[in-house]
Amino acid sequence: MKALLSEAPGGPETLVIRDVPEPVAGPRELLVRVRACSMNFPDVLIIEDKYQLKPPRPFAPGGEIAGEVIAVGEGVTGWSAGDRIIAALGFGGLVEQVIVPANRAIPLPPERSFEEGSALLMTYATAIHALVDRGRLQAGQSLLVLGAAGGVGIAAVEIGKALGARVIAAVSSEEKAAAAKDAGADVALVYRSENIDPKALSQLFKDAVGPAGADVILDPVGGVYTEAALRSIAWEGRFLVVGFPAGIAKLPLNLTLLKSCDVCGVFWGAFVARDPKRNAQHVEQLFRWWGEGKIAPKISGTYPLERAAEAIEALRDRKAIGKLVVTL
Repeated sequence: MKALLSEAPGGPETLVIRDVPEPVAGPRELLVRVRACSMNFPDVLIIEDKYQLKPPRPFAPGGEIAGEVIAVGEGVTGWSAGDRIIAALGFGGLVEQVIVPANRAIPLPPERSFEEGSALLMTYATAIHALVDRGRLQAGQSLLVLGAAGGVGIAAVEIGKALGARVIAAVSSEEKAAAAKDAGADVALVYRSENIDPKALSQLFKDAVGPAGADVILDPVGGVYTEAALRSIAWEGRFLVVGFPAGIAKLPLNLTLLKSCDVCGVFWGAFVARDPKRNAQHVEQLFRWWGEGKIAPKISGTYPLERAAEAIEALRDRKAIGKLVVTL
């Protein structure tokens, strides 16, 4: 079978297609034919050895998949060949067949496509964990979302609206602003992505959220945007640290004192490992909202396995809107 492999640290151009042996399902495992693999920003970092997870090489990037069960390992109940599943694996998804621990597989309803299913878990489950568990977002409160046209950003916009919040979306282009508005944002503001004036950026955020400030700020961007956004936070607001494609920021802690605010880390993968029951409750809620039309994965591009590196490159260059999916 074919796989797209990282054999040495580097950018997307270092990835290579190889023939690899077909895996065999062991105890409590499923052998799954991958039909779609959604790409996420950790895929950019993991192949460069810049992510907290560093798999032994060679490995396939691709953290979440959708597909069909081929075979069921010993001790597995509730699954049969032909069942449709989605799963978050962390890495290893850009292959034609993959082993999935049975306890991490989630049924994919027949009315949902493999592409949609592969694009749900990492972004939407991250966003619901961030906003509900870490941000304690309540109906009627204000939510500022940075990078609001990316995978996590659009998910946060939709979930924020589902929770009854006023959502302010911050993006780097008019095209991305339109995508955020389509996702339900009440306000979309466009900030500069080059030659940024931190004071002007902070004022832009303050003007958009209003004089009371933002009750919750979700930041999957980092860099210069972090401090500028924090300056627009409300009294006792919650600032959610999700990711750093623009660089890891340093904060003057006097700001947290003056606003009596919380700065909260959001690490969904570790949360799943520590509290799988709570995560399962979140996933059930996501499926309810999906069925009600309140959320829906936004896929702006699909790629064959041979061009998967292009999807990772688009994420690295912050050109993607919503999710990019590799189909197999």
